[in-house]
Amino acid sequence: MDVALFRSISILLAFAILVLLICYRLKIPEIIGFLMTGILAGPYGLSIFTNMQEINFLSEIGVVLLLFTIGIEFSFKNLLELKKQFFIGGTLQVALTLAAAFVIAMAMGLSANTAIMAGLLISLSSTAIVLRLLQDKDEIDTPHGRIIVGILIFQDIVSVPMMLLIPFMAGSSASLLQSIPILLLEVVGLVVLVIVGTVWLVPRVLYRVARTRSQELFMLSVVVILLAMAWLTSSIGLSLALGAFLAGLIISESKYSHQALGSILPFRYVFTSFFFVSIGMLLDVRFVLDNPVIILLAVAIVIIVKALLAGGTTIALGYQMRSAVLVGLALSQVGEFSFILSKLGVDNGLLSQDMYQLFLATSILTMAVSPLLINLAPRISDIICKLPLPRRFIEEKHTRRANATVKDHLVIIGYGLNGRNLARAAKSASIPYVTIEMNPDTVAAESAKGEPIHYGDATNEKVLEHANISEARVVVIAISDPNATRRITAMVREMSPRVHIIVRTRYLKEMGPLFEMGASEVIPEEFETSLEIFARVLKRYLVPRDKIDALTAELRSEGYEALRRRANGYALSDLDVPAWNMEINTIKVKEGSAMAGKTIKEMELRKKHGVTILLLKRGADIIYNPGADTMLLSGDIVLAFGEPGKLSKAMALFSSQG
Repeated sequence: MDVALFRSISILLAFAILVLLICYRLKIPEIIGFLMTGILAGPYGLSIFTNMQEINFLSEIGVVLLLFTIGIEFSFKNLLELKKQFFIGGTLQVALTLAAAFVIAMAMGLSANTAIMAGLLISLSSTAIVLRLLQDKDEIDTPHGRIIVGILIFQDIVSVPMMLLIPFMAGSSASLLQSIPILLLEVVGLVVLVIVGTVWLVPRVLYRVARTRSQELFMLSVVVILLAMAWLTSSIGLSLALGAFLAGLIISESKYSHQALGSILPFRYVFTSFFFVSIGMLLDVRFVLDNPVIILLAVAIVIIVKALLAGGTTIALGYQMRSAVLVGLALSQVGEFSFILSKLGVDNGLLSQDMYQLFLATSILTMAVSPLLINLAPRISDIICKLPLPRRFIEEKHTRRANATVKDHLVIIGYGLNGRNLARAAKSASIPYVTIEMNPDTVAAESAKGEPIHYGDATNEKVLEHANISEARVVVIAISDPNATRRITAMVREMSPRVHIIVRTRYLKEMGPLFEMGASEVIPEEFETSLEIFARVLKRYLVPRDKIDALTAELRSEGYEALRRRANGYALSDLDVPAWNMEINTIKVKEGSAMAGKTIKEMELRKKHGVTILLLKRGADIIYNPGADTMLLSGDIVLAFGEPGKLSKAMALFSSQG
């Protein structure tokens, strides 16, 4: 690389920063910004960067690092939590989409191999875009969020065997692997190597390296493992990317995976940006201008087909229509791994240049409209759910019989951690309650235990009627989907003007809209956490419990205003801290200590050390405010009050030999 290349890269990155700043202002995903940078700066745009050989080399490094981090983040333990969404949902979505794309491509007169290639490209969605948007909307833990995550992880993993399949479809497998037996032998060898590396070799190596406490040595060791596996797979005719993924998979099961991931991530971000920029550079703007109708038609077909099939997969998993719409629209774009596959398709002669340009234009446009579709998905789902749908899409299926006889009861919407704890408390207090949950697996499991839980989407009026909302005393909405929370609140208030609605939300900004929609109380988690921490701090400073309760009540009654404004914008009630520099500690009288066998008067703790004994516990007996003649015995536990430093010295006396 010469000085001219560094100059071009510097200009390119500076240009990327400018484009990304604009994208940030417009709330457009970063990937779209990188693609736009490549389009504008590439040979078909402003020609700021025309040397594609070097940029392709840098992008290859980006692909290797991308798959390496995917391998590290791939945890078998986490996968077990999403096993249904991963194995069944992922397999169905990829298989159905591949089959649909194959049929459409064959109908257009393409060859069978090219049609399969088209199916592979279309079946994948963008993990980077979708997960980023779900995180921004705080919907990762929602039912539809878990389905999306499970399917996306499956797509990321299945893209690896797809890379191996493409050379075989092109008929060039002989140059890579001599025969099927050799292929099987090499695959078995790789599997054995991965198992040995995961269970025995890599953990021991990383343990010895970690003991040196050298960040440089640890980083170098991770890079060597990555390069060694990439070289090994490449030497037997497989891809560098596959070796990188296997290296990440080996490290993922060790206790050093988080440190390795943190070391690699900064480099991944830099080099993957080159990958997306290089993809943008490959798009011929003239092709787009010459074929706008064909491209827009292809975009529409891809989005509609993928949304319908992903939504159908969601329904097949047992979820209702609202989740199906949200999942379908979230997975309707083409993914970043499809770009890697498309390059392999061109290199192996499965895609012509015109088809490649059509794919690039279609993919980039589906990515560009994806944020808009995901943001509009709740409104679209509301419209669809108002249609006269079959009963199975809106009503629970595990307990069909309506519970119309229950009155003056509690309705819990959402059976997550909060809903589960609330149900337990209600059962302990003998309060009649009904739970509505969207996860069919949870409903089936809890119904078998005798829980009064019903499957359904609480944004649907029929589901709320089934829970006899009009006769309920309290409704608690404890779900993670903010859009659904607002809609349920408004619907419950419309159906029952007298019911007391308590809504749990994660953020304070949701309080105003929820109160306007009819919520009686709104509990924002972020400030309740602050209050709990504040209360525990005050408790450590020995502030009386009634003072702490009064203060937290004041903060809640003011709508957390004191926590929302600057320190000089709102004054709390004066809080008199009686002993800010004092502590209460528990001390055990050890066998043979200097204090064992002495009375409190003989110890002179208050006179010599400024420490007062408040309580003495001896076996099952508790002596409050023990007198001066009380003798301490080995094994006694005392509650002592004093300054931290003096308490530490006193604790030493109780453990030292007499």
